Amino acid sequence: MSITSALLQQHRHCDDYLAQAEATARAGQWSDCQKLTSIFCQTTLAHFALEEDSLFPVFEQASGMIGGPTQVMRNEHAQARDLMQGLQEAAAQQDSDDFIGCAETLLLLLQQHNMKEENILYPMCDRTIPHLAEEFA
Repeated sequence: MSITSALLQQHRHCDDYLAQAEATARAGQWSDCQKLTSIFCQTTLAHFALEEDSLFPVFEQASGMIGGPTQVMRNEHAQARDLMQGLQEAAAQQDSDDFIGCAETLLLLLQQHNMKEENILYPMCDRTIPHLAEEFA
């Protein structure tokens, strides 16, 4: 399995939790919404940590590209973390308008972010540091 394939699966897994959380918010099922939002945030934060603590440093060292695409991804992770905080607060307050607004903004950010990773950064990682693929499978 390649780095691209392994991390693409993680993106889809996180996307599924966000979609389920949004559906429960729209249905007013706040207990389920809070649980799914928590799982989504934990799963997404674990994915970000894997990239920031393992993938990006090894890629930067092997490629010499420091401050390039990995820095852009770190900045987008920070934006997503802020939105996830808002999402969790809206779920706790059972505020469907705020929750759906945060979810839609987060979904748009993550779709654009994931597209850049899946089509540009991960293939670069596959070529530069293919030995890491087994760690992510």
